[in-house]
Formats: sequence, structure tokens, C-alpha cells
Amino acid sequence: MPDATTDHPLTGQVALVTGASAGLGRHFALTLAGAGAVVAVAARRTERLADVVAEIEAAGGSAYPVPLDVTAAEAIVAAVDTVEADLGLPTILVNNAGMPDAQRAHKMPLELVDAVLATNLRGPWLLATEVARRLIAAERPGRIVNISSMSAFHYTGEGAALYSVTKAAVNRMTEVLAVEWARHHINVTAIAPGAFASEMMDGMLERMGDVTGAFPRRRLGDPAQLESALLFLTSPASEAVTGTVIQVDDGQTHR
Repeated sequence: MPDATTDHPLTGQVALVTGASAGLGRHFALTLAGAGAVVAVAARRTERLADVVAEIEAAGGSAYPVPLDVTAAEAIVAAVDTVEADLGLPTILVNNAGMPDAQRAHKMPLELVDAVLATNLRGPWLLATEVARRLIAAERPGRIVNISSMSAFHYTGEGAALYSVTKAAVNRMTEVLAVEWARHHINVTAIAPGAFASEMMDGMLERMGDVTGAFPRRRLGDPAQLESALLFLTSPASEAVTGTVIQVDDGQTHR
């Protein structure tokens, strides 16, 4: 007989996933819902959130749409307020929202610099601290999973320098917040994907052409290949794992 705790290890958990309207964020939301969590799907493109919620519910899961622009500090507080009021205190946060810069560093206008920093670093920091503040006050454990990138470790000059810098900062953010919050039983970890099929990757491929010929396995990663890392980091199995960045890149990146 199947073990319900194995099939649905996140039953009773409330998860907040940012950038959940498409791409990897959408897949992360579906994965967590499939594991039993009630998922707040958050994104700027609110017209797409209804489709994500419908897909989760059609699969037997539970989801709730939350409009959120992570570059607005007041919107972050309002979004977490909404989740807590309607679903309960979020015990899982997946900081997935992000944007590429796709320009040479010396050619980036100030507006783009500010947008990349606000989306990829300031927003995740504010969301992590907002959720942690509430967990600490409630004396509840929690899991925060930041979505980094292999470009935080290896950059070949493809025109995404600031993106790489922000993802390296996300890795360090993961490490230091894990140390600060370990006493409160809040685990902070990160996943650093390589080149995976997504809308963001589609844009890069349009700009650079097919890059898979340089990969040992000559393929993009399948988002389903990230599920095991996400479920491990959010499940009871990883209770002692914190401050860790898991690299998932199909061997694409030089070490």
C-alpha cells in the first residue's frame, strides 16, 4: 500500500512560488502542489496565473493566484499578507522570479541595471526576510529555496554579466541567511540550474543560436529534472541541509 507521507510529503504546508506564471516557476508550483502543498502562485503577469491555478486544480492540487511585482517592497508585504490571510502562514518560499540582462555590461542603461538588481537580488532578499520574520514570530520552521544559476559559478562572456553577479549574490545570500536563521529552524538553500528549457532560455537561444552542441550531452535540461532537488530541499528528508547550493546542470558547465 502506498505511504501517504511519501506520496505527499508536503501535506499541510503552504508554499509561495514567485515568477510562477511561466517557465521553471510554473513547473515548481506544479511540483509542490503535486507533493501536497497548498501553493500560492505569484507573478506580475496576472492574466497567466489563472491558467496555472486551473492546471494545478485539474491535477487534484490546491492553488491560489497572488499578483506580485517583486521589485516593489510594499507589494511583497501585501502579497505575504494575502497568502497568510487566505491560506495560512507560508512555510515554503521558492524565490524564483528573475530577469536576464542580455546586454554587455558597458552598454546597459541605468534603468536596466536597476531592474535586474531589483528583480534578481533585492526582491528575493525582501521576500526571504519577510517570510522569515513571520515564521520566527510564530515559532514555526520553514524552508526557503532560492533559484540561482550556474552562471554564478562560470561566465563565458555571453552578455549577461550583471545577471551572473546577481546570481552569485543569491548564493551568498543563501549561505548567510542559513547561518542567521538556523536557530529558528528555517532552512535556506538554493538550486543553480544550468541551461533548461524555459521562456528565458528561448530568448537566449534566439539571440545566440543553438548552444547545445557545446554540451557533453547535447541537450537542454528538462524542467522535470529539477523536481527531485526541489522536493528534497522542501521535504522532511533535508532537515539538516541548509546553506547549500545544489548545482543541477546535466554536466554542461566547466568545473
